[in-house]
Amino acid sequence: MATIAGVEGKQFVEGTKAWEDEKYQYASSSEGVDHDMSPALIIHPTSKKDIALAIQYAKAQKIAIAIRTGGHQYSGASSTGAPNIQLDLSESFRGPDDRAIFEKDGRSFIRTSVSWSLGEFNAYLGDNKLFVPHGQCTHVHIGGHVQTGGYGQLGRSFGLFGDHVLSLELVDHTGTSKEVTKTSDPDLFFSLLGGSPGNLGVITHFTIEAHRDSNYVGSRGLKALYLYNPTTLNRLLDMLVTMSDNDNYPRNYDFCISVLSSSFDLPSLWPDIDNKMREFHPDIFGSSELPFWPRLIIVYAQWVPFAPDDKPNMSWFDEIAEDALFHEGVKEKPMSELTAEWIFRNVREFNHPYVKRTYATKSRSLGQDGWAKWVSGRIDSIVKPEHNRCYLSAQLQVFGGKYSKFTTNADNGTAFSWRDSSIVCTIDCFHKEEEKTRAEDWEKVNDEEGIGAQGIFSKQDRRVLWGSYGEFDLDKVWQCYYEDKEKYERIGRVRGREDPDGVFTPNTFAVKRIMES
Repeated sequence: MATIAGVEGKQFVEGTKAWEDEKYQYASSSEGVDHDMSPALIIHPTSKKDIALAIQYAKAQKIAIAIRTGGHQYSGASSTGAPNIQLDLSESFRGPDDRAIFEKDGRSFIRTSVSWSLGEFNAYLGDNKLFVPHGQCTHVHIGGHVQTGGYGQLGRSFGLFGDHVLSLELVDHTGTSKEVTKTSDPDLFFSLLGGSPGNLGVITHFTIEAHRDSNYVGSRGLKALYLYNPTTLNRLLDMLVTMSDNDNYPRNYDFCISVLSSSFDLPSLWPDIDNKMREFHPDIFGSSELPFWPRLIIVYAQWVPFAPDDKPNMSWFDEIAEDALFHEGVKEKPMSELTAEWIFRNVREFNHPYVKRTYATKSRSLGQDGWAKWVSGRIDSIVKPEHNRCYLSAQLQVFGGKYSKFTTNADNGTAFSWRDSSIVCTIDCFHKEEEKTRAEDWEKVNDEEGIGAQGIFSKQDRRVLWGSYGEFDLDKVWQCYYEDKEKYERIGRVRGREDPDGVFTPNTFAVKRIMES
């Protein structure tokens, strides 16, 4: 394919060495065969004009555009195959005018571009004593993150990243720039946030409301590290279930458990951990003085005050910290500093292909159903065997409760699904190339025993757009991502209006367009 005349940003043509480097996605290692991620042309636009020219060219050629800011979607949905085009916005809008804080009526707001990484965005807010809820992967970019929710450690206390959006700026299918709010176009606003990411226009900037550290003085957090064993994991999962099964559990508390196979790059989760462990646990270090991290459990626990008389239950933290290999105590810190503590600072968990799963449930009977024991056993079956060349990265987090902002933010004008969920978890099995079948078989048992009419975790197959897996034709499995047909078709009608020519339909992981006369 030829380059597009008039575009000032860099363009990379299929087949060149530079194109090979630029087409990389997080999913390339795992979905590259089943999902085509080899666009004919990759463009790094430098302006909205470049974006408009690309859209106009694609329409004239009857091809489509895939939009990426960070390229972390699990199934590679932010990419496409030839003859389509990839728009890469990761470097497009990073000037001094592309993020700014402003105050109004005693509240703080940020207008930002989509081109910043989550780590950069978090640091910028922290420098200004502000914070928002968001995810944990530093290299994720906030364009895709905001459209798919922004699930993270503050889910119960503050909801999702996308809940805080007030307006979005985009280039539409005609090449026209426009701003969308809940008031100006409620259907499009709804669909942009949790509806069909990347399939409704090219978002360049958005404005969100942020929280101030000064309004939450006394917030606390605990990060604890444990050598993996099933007994410890089961005890911690029981605590998680106690929270999730109690619909009246206070909003102040957030709790996430991670389980990691050996050889995980622990300093990416816990900077300076090497030096701290050399002091307290020199046995971790071999004769080479290089640490070899064994199988681990890591816990993030947080408490936030919302009223002057709110007091933390310190025994909750004490119970979590029992039997920990290492922790630095419960730290009282501003929320902007705590949010930085929860960030994962590596590009990916393990440098291998993966079989991914993200599950959600609305169950409030996980305790009596024995889920903690079951999932602990399933994890042990893949983590315990030595030299099976499979590597687990699991995160299990409580989101629910009638006071949780994840729950109460339902019906706030966004389309983020499954707001009545109690727990959301990712259970990802990375593997050596020759062990793909082992990883797939392990995840298949998790699916069969955990999900469905007799499932111990969820009676309903609930998935999230950022963590998709399995069937790549979204229309065939829409019930897994949206609560009902009315919602799905509402988004479909907006898709038909905003993408009449299919220019924003680069693959099948998109809500089906409904064309209305």
